[in-house]
Amino acid sequence: MYADPFDFVAARSWQEAVDLLREGGEDAKVIAGGQSLIPMMTLRLATPGLLVDVNGADTSRVERHGDRLVISGVTRHSDLQGSPVVGANCPMLAEAASMVGNVRVRHRGTIGGSLAHADPSAELPCAVVALGAEVRTLGPDGERGIPANDFFEFYFTSVLKPGEIVTGVEVPVSAGGSGWSFLELLRRASDFAVVAVAVVVELDGEGRCSGAKLAAAGVGERPIELGDAAGVLVGELIDERLAAEAGRRAAASVQPSASVHASAEYRRAMLGVYVRRAVLQAARRAGGKAA
Repeated sequence: MYADPFDFVAARSWQEAVDLLREGGEDAKVIAGGQSLIPMMTLRLATPGLLVDVNGADTSRVERHGDRLVISGVTRHSDLQGSPVVGANCPMLAEAASMVGNVRVRHRGTIGGSLAHADPSAELPCAVVALGAEVRTLGPDGERGIPANDFFEFYFTSVLKPGEIVTGVEVPVSAGGSGWSFLELLRRASDFAVVAVAVVVELDGEGRCSGAKLAAAGVGERPIELGDAAGVLVGELIDERLAAEAGRRAAASVQPSASVHASAEYRRAMLGVYVRRAVLQAARRAGGKAA
């Protein structure tokens, strides 16, 4: 099937892209990598009359500014995966990017596009929630910085306003004494995740957990922060028993939907398993042990 006819214009700056979207109204859509939009257009699930290409609005780049990584919205997944800056300062983001789709998708898809698409089973939205990232946007009303956990609302729905674009992401640099894990369950390579789990833990000088953030994908209408599961870890020595308890609390806190990929019961059960595994892996990394 072919897409409906559409006009195409390439923006040379973020502001120009916002202006073009405002002029195009509801009939205009942003395109960067096109890995979600183009399949929807060829299936006639989306029929925009105008595509605004933002690849010329910025470059694919990752920079460290103080205690944060500043990532352009048009940064490719493959660039995140292979970036020495990301690998040294926020390795979980590189790991999550390496699991997106397949090689073709990773070389075309962008972090801004992935976040704006707001797929609740996607890897990067899950990762940025666990990392406490901030999504940077530009729209007709100016710039905004939105905490990642507040950015996603519902299935394929974010807080982006009409004409507003994701221009970048700011991610905290991994702290000393912290460990991370990103795990996902797939039926086949390149499939959507049945369950994905992102974990960040911090250990104090005695090896006790001084802070934890957990997030999951594939088990709700948006990437879900698992606050109850994270809370049980704080102040404790992380071991098999405690990790299993975190998994039980995580499973009890979600209401996943069934799909052709997995039943709701299976998703809930696997969330408990993968939270346990991820918590133990993150704790080993925080303690300086091989994962």
